[in-house]
Amino acid sequence: MLQVVSGPSLGLPTDWSGHAPGCAVDEAVRDDQPVQRFDSVGGDLVVGTAARARVISHERWGGGMAEVLGHETVGASVDAGFIDSPSGAPRALPEEYPPVGEQVDAVVQEISRYHPPVWIRLTMRAVDLCEFSWPCGCCGQLTILSPGGDGVPVDVRSSEGAGCASFAAHRSCLADRLNPDFNGDRARVNAVGRE
Repeated sequence: MLQVVSGPSLGLPTDWSGHAPGCAVDEAVRDDQPVQRFDSVGGDLVVGTAARARVISHERWGGGMAEVLGHETVGASVDAGFIDSPSGAPRALPEEYPPVGEQVDAVVQEISRYHPPVWIRLTMRAVDLCEFSWPCGCCGQLTILSPGGDGVPVDVRSSEGAGCASFAAHRSCLADRLNPDFNGDRARVNAVGRE
């Protein structure tokens, strides 16, 4: 049986709403301004996962605009440095870009949710399609974010407002930085997505 204990039973002063004055809940009720979570758009996309994309345009800045199939409302782009160059150039030459309208295999390289709008950066390099890696935010060494790899993307959000900061980390680096008394959290970091 669940028993709900109100503020007065806990010895906390309450106002007419039953909330202790100055509590975050009380502020939220008075402000009546729920957080607008633009950062949840494309929430099922994860860095390191394969995606199918359609090339929308070639851009003078060196790359192109794309749309991730199934997520057409989220902006996406690919930099020329993340398109294979058959000529061996460090960045694909404009004539080496996939044609506008073509569907291509890609990997989600980054999802920017810090400020609106949400934006997806893709990589189309063959090496990244096989195994996508990125530097670990904890140790600085490369971690594999592709399925079966040793890395995970970590999203940081706040109840104070929208926006999301992200970084990649080795599962072990992240777990090792948790309090040793938090065995459950450490185990979940090492197991998430693998069960």
